[in-house]
Amino acid sequence: MKTKITTKSSKKLSDFLNKNKLHKRDFAQMIGVTLSYVYNLIDNTIPFSTRGTTLERIATVMEVEPEVFEEYRLPQEPILIDKNIEKIKKNLKEKNMSVIDFLKSFPRNKRLEIVDMLRGAMPVPVDYNELKFIGNTIGMNNEEIFDIWETRLKQTLENGGMNLNSNSELIDKMIACAKKYTLNLK
Repeated sequence: MKTKITTKSSKKLSDFLNKNKLHKRDFAQMIGVTLSYVYNLIDNTIPFSTRGTTLERIATVMEVEPEVFEEYRLPQEPILIDKNIEKIKKNLKEKNMSVIDFLKSFPRNKRLEIVDMLRGAMPVPVDYNELKFIGNTIGMNNEEIFDIWETRLKQTLENGGMNLNSNSELIDKMIACAKKYTLNLK
């Protein structure tokens, strides 16, 4: 017989899953843990997670701040402050789309990546088609999607060692060509 470990966090999680009719298997996949781990958390058979990454993923899916969990401590990894992620979150709110509904728009194997992007652990994708799918899901127009992609591409080039100022003419031509191509696609 397993010992019960009662926590407020387990109750919050259980209530959330019930209220949103979210299957534990789907939730486990969204936060990158096993189904048995989620069952154990809810059944109060193990202590609630104290791992920052896991708590941040849980909080992201629940659309709450991680600090609502008494087990949460300072982040273990740096949080990316990215205006593009903020634009995506803003569009989610404007569309009145829950994070759960947003995540369900993606194949199961992509959901954890999207959760990590929303919580600031990963940047938006540089792959235009992935970004377009994200944008279309939340009703962004093609110009907004392209602007996010352009910013992300420039970040990637700069992080790869390209001096954006000394290569501005080349970058401007690449961006203009990409814009013409992507915005004329049906």
